[in-house]
Amino acid sequence: MEKVVLVLVDGMRPDGMMQCGHPYPAEFCALSSYSLKARTVMPSVTLPCHMSLFHSVDPDRHGILSNLYVPQVRPVVGLFDQLDQYGKKCAFFNTWEELRDLSRPDHLHTYVCYNQHKAEDTDTRITDTAIDYITKELPDFTFIYLGETDEVGGHSCGWMSEQYMKSVAKAWTCIEKLHKSLPEGYTLIVTADHGGHDRSHGTDLPEDMTIPVCFCGPRFTPGCELEDVSIKDIAVTTAHLLEVPPVKDWEGRVLVD
Repeated sequence: MEKVVLVLVDGMRPDGMMQCGHPYPAEFCALSSYSLKARTVMPSVTLPCHMSLFHSVDPDRHGILSNLYVPQVRPVVGLFDQLDQYGKKCAFFNTWEELRDLSRPDHLHTYVCYNQHKAEDTDTRITDTAIDYITKELPDFTFIYLGETDEVGGHSCGWMSEQYMKSVAKAWTCIEKLHKSLPEGYTLIVTADHGGHDRSHGTDLPEDMTIPVCFCGPRFTPGCELEDVSIKDIAVTTAHLLEVPPVKDWEGRVLVD
């Protein structure tokens, strides 16, 4: 049975990913089916984008329009909750506590948060913790959030600045270590929630709206560039890989046969 690990690097622009000086992004794309022209949703803000990723609908449907979570008026079942209903073991490793509501209570096997506002080097710490858990527990689905690129890089120094590029490269050091540690049978998905410009994001500028999406695993053709990819496609594709039916409200499409 196939298993999935999803890594999201907050604020990682595709051009920043390919120009950060780390060799692994190009190597990973060569191993993956990927898009460097995928689109996120408006507003291109962290929590709305994550909610759209995990619930496969636009923000005007799930109702989260800022980084403040509010209960959905017409709830859409999310990816964690759908997988749990079908007996899948799910884990969430996080460095930004505002994301805790991506799963409803009692649908996760494991949840770990190292709050990046309270600690240092959280990308490395959360990656190492996730690797230890995955290799021991073999969960069906694991989500790993890396937040330093947005916080330490983009907002503090500006997107595409030297510090931003260092943060992106650091994230790829974490991804490379994770990828090379994964047991056989795992698909690794790497993406971002949004991009950014200057020291901000949230607009419909291409710099804010364009994200990378890479799928590396036995079901995907290496080096294949995917077309017309949306952040809303990730939940549907993940459920398909895990042989779980999609939620009827989900709007994304499956990106693999």
